[in-house]
Parts: sequence; structure tokens; C-alpha cells
Amino acid sequence: MKNHLRVLLLAAGPGLLVPAGAALAQTAPAAQSVLATQATIGKLPLSLAQAIDYAVKNKPTLLATRLGEQTAKAKVGEIRSAGLPQVNVAANVADNFKLQKSLVNFGALGGGASATTLTQADITAAQNGGTVNLGTVQLPSEPVPPQAFAFGLQWAGNTSASVSQLLFDGAYLIGLKAAKVYEELAQKQTQQAEIEVVEQVSKAYYSTLVARERLQLLSRNVQRLDTLLYQTNETFKAGFAEKLDVQRLQVQRNNLVVEQQKAARLTELSVALLKFQMGLPQSQDVRLTDELSNALVDAGTLRQRLGAASFATGAGDIGLGPVPTAPATPTTDAGAQRDQDQQTALSGARTGQLAAAFNYNNRIEFSTLETQQALAGLDLANRRAGAYPRLLATAAYGFSGSGKTASDLFGFRGPDSRTGNGFSNQNWFGFGNVGLSLQIPVFDGFRRKYLVQQSRIQQQIIERGFETLRQSIDLQDTQSRTSLVNALDVLDNQKANLALAEEVARVSRIKFEEGVGANLEVISAETGLREAQTNYYAALYDVLVAKVDRDKATGELYRKASN
Repeated sequence: MKNHLRVLLLAAGPGLLVPAGAALAQTAPAAQSVLATQATIGKLPLSLAQAIDYAVKNKPTLLATRLGEQTAKAKVGEIRSAGLPQVNVAANVADNFKLQKSLVNFGALGGGASATTLTQADITAAQNGGTVNLGTVQLPSEPVPPQAFAFGLQWAGNTSASVSQLLFDGAYLIGLKAAKVYEELAQKQTQQAEIEVVEQVSKAYYSTLVARERLQLLSRNVQRLDTLLYQTNETFKAGFAEKLDVQRLQVQRNNLVVEQQKAARLTELSVALLKFQMGLPQSQDVRLTDELSNALVDAGTLRQRLGAASFATGAGDIGLGPVPTAPATPTTDAGAQRDQDQQTALSGARTGQLAAAFNYNNRIEFSTLETQQALAGLDLANRRAGAYPRLLATAAYGFSGSGKTASDLFGFRGPDSRTGNGFSNQNWFGFGNVGLSLQIPVFDGFRRKYLVQQSRIQQQIIERGFETLRQSIDLQDTQSRTSLVNALDVLDNQKANLALAEEVARVSRIKFEEGVGANLEVISAETGLREAQTNYYAALYDVLVAKVDRDKATGELYRKASN
């Protein structure tokens, strides 16, 4: 039981985006059954919440993790079973083809004039398992030496039932405490795996939305360029345009069609990746019901939460501010400034308000490490409990028998059995006992001492791990915040560039249609527009991914996915 316990102890607000998986736990059972039915027929409609819900229930890696959780529960049941009554039934039959012999001294029995002795014929009969009638004879001058006798019969058997009940065992009591902690550890490991799935599905879903939106935009670009090419070709036929103008637009259209085909294949690949992250068969057709516009909300509100400056105004969360001036000369001394810098570094470069609001326990890794620390403490207590006594109550009842032959043994003759001349002929006899078994460890060669030392060192390692994990979480928090702020700035910039590129392309087309602009100017404007569109959607995807990473770094991703 202690070995099993060792195994158990050692196993061991508004923002830029709609919260990833915000409706994970709100999916009604009826809706879930419809989703499961649609997964086999026709196109499967998927919102982000439904995609996450399906992945959490069907992702093979998560199913394997949950099997590990069930294994942990079974292991806990195994430990608890040690405290229940242990019942055993045993039976055996033996053919003593060579009976064991023992020496018996039938010599002088006290120095009298006579004694009980045996003749050689009696000895031979006894050695062969025969019946010997002892008589009183005159003692010889020299006593008879010890003689070898065979006890028992050739065939012997017994059957018994035994029961034992553990009354006290320090290791078992600690194991009961560790059982709940061990189950919590398995559950947190499953939660951590679910967070990874939520992150992967969210990013894959956003990637598919962006790819789909860009493909639609390319389709509109091709239609617009087709119209322009048709108008230019008609103008060329009328003699008001050069053939070179038509050819340039034709090259432009060919390149745009190739780009559209590439985007279509990339969109298909994004859908395939989404299916993989969900654990959905690749043969199942899906239809994304969420729109990219629904994933974006007020970026200014998110900037206020982050305490970040706006790319457009540079004034942070207070709106348009005055022109920046040179910083005032600090009035604090060098020591105070050094303390302030150290405090800023320890808070992960967060402002005081944000640092105070950050809770490490929101991160599943921190909570898991706390559970491992609790298990390490129970492991130390378990090893110390090795010095406690162990008390069991025992009871047994059974029958044993013997016979000269196998058929004689299995005759099962009881106390009422008699021979022809009236002698008892019983060959099976019952036995029973009850008792207590006390085991007190006295000295084990200092083995327990060194085991306790190992457990203490393991506790110290976990304590050091807390500091490392805090620093890692601080770094991830700072990195995710910086990445999100930078992505917001890039998105604002690319959005402004896209608006300018659209205006340039519109004016260039009007000038060309009115005959006051060059064809080359239109082509250059269209190229710049497509580049601005590509950059915009790339920046948009970066913002979506950065927001998911930010939610994961602050420990909000799982909470939002389970609300």
C-alpha cells in the first residue's frame, strides 16, 4: 500500500475582440445535439463558441488527457481500498511422495527398572507409516539411540478463509488526504490542456476569417479590374487609348487572378487547420457563421485597459493631448529613483494599478504548481509516517486433512465417521483463529532518514520554481501587452494606409477615365492598393492573435471560454 501511495504522491471586460469561446458553457444541450447531428450531414455551421465547444469535447489529445484523469481517479480508489477489509480464500493439496522424518528419543525415561521401548520391527513399521502398539519392557543396559520417524500421511490438503482489517497506518491516513489533492492535480492538467485547445482553435478560426475576408476582397478587385479592362479595351477600339494600356491592364489582371487562386487555396488550408485543431474529420464540410467585423470592437477601450498611447493621438487613455514637452528635471534623489526603477522591474514594467490587479492564481500553471507543492508536503509526511506502527485485526477459519491415498484424502470423513470395530476414522479437522498484528519499525539502516531528506529537497525545488514561474508570468504579461499594443499601432497605421490607397486608386481611375491620367498611374495605384490590403489583413490577424495571447498571459482565456 505504501508503494502505491508513493506512486500517487509523485505522479504528480470590453476589449478589442469578442472573448474567445465566450459561449462555451452557454451552449444548450439541444444545440449541442444538433451540432453533433449536423457534423455528419451537409455543411456544419460553426461559430467560434461552437468550434471551441466541439474541440473541447472531441479533440483526441483532450480525450487522452481525460483518460489520464480517469486513471488518476482509479489510482485514488486503489489507495482507498487498502483501508477496506481484505478477504482471501485459499486451498491446496500436496502429494508427500517422500515424507519428512524427525528424530525421536525413546531412550531411558527417568532411570526406572522398566521403560517403553520398541523392537526393530516396530521401528520399521512406524517408519513405513504403520500402526505400532507400544509396550513396557525391561530397559537394556544401554539406552536406545534417537530414532527417525515420519509424521503425517502421503496425501495432505487444507482450505481456509482469512480476513484482515487495517486499524491504524499513518501512511494510509496521509494517502486519504493525498487522494483529493491528486484528483485536483489531474483536473488542473486537463484544464491546462483545454486552455491550449481554446488558444489553438481561436487562432485557427481567426485565421480562416481573415483568409475568407481577403479572398472576398480579391474577388471584388478582380471584378473592378475587369470593368476597367473592358472600358479601356473599348476606348482602344475607338482609337482613344493605346494597345499598351490594354496589355498593362491584362498583365495586372493575370497577376491578380493568380493571387486570388493562391488566396483560395490558403483559405482551404486555413479551414483544414481549423478542422484539425477541432478534432473534426477533414471530410466534413463546415461553414463559418461569425463575421470578421464581429470580432472587432472599440480599440480605444482596450487601450485604456492597457494604459497604452493611441497611435493616432499619442495621448494614451485620455484622448487628444497637448504637444509633448521635455520632461521636467526629477526632484528625487538617486537612491529613491533606483528603488522606483527596481519596483517597476519587479512588477513586470506594469503600472501600479495594473500590477495590483494582476493575480498569479489566474494562471493554471501557478495553480498546478501549488497543487504539486501540496503533494510534496504530503510526500514528506508519508515518509515520516514510516516510523509509526501498523496495526491490523486478523481472523482465519479452515479445514485440514490427510490420507494414505488421494481417494482416502477426498473421502471427507467427519467426527462421526467410525471404522468397523468402532474406532474414529475422521480425516478432516477444522481450525480457526482471531488476533491482532502489530508491526513496529525499529531500525531500517537510516533509509527513512534519507527519504525524508529527499522530500525536503523536493519541496525546496518547488519553492524555487514558484519564483521562476512568477518571473516567467511577468515576462509573458509584459510581452503580450507590448505585442498587443504594437499590433494595435500597426493596425491603425495600415488602416490609415488602406484608406489612402483606396482614395489614390479611386482618383487615378477617375483621371484615367476622363482622359487626364495615365494608364501606368492606375496600375501603380492598384498595386499599392493590393499591397495596402495585404498589409491591413496581416495586421488585423496579428491583432487577433495578440489578443488571444494576451488573454492567455493574464489567465483570462480559460475563464472567458468557460463562461
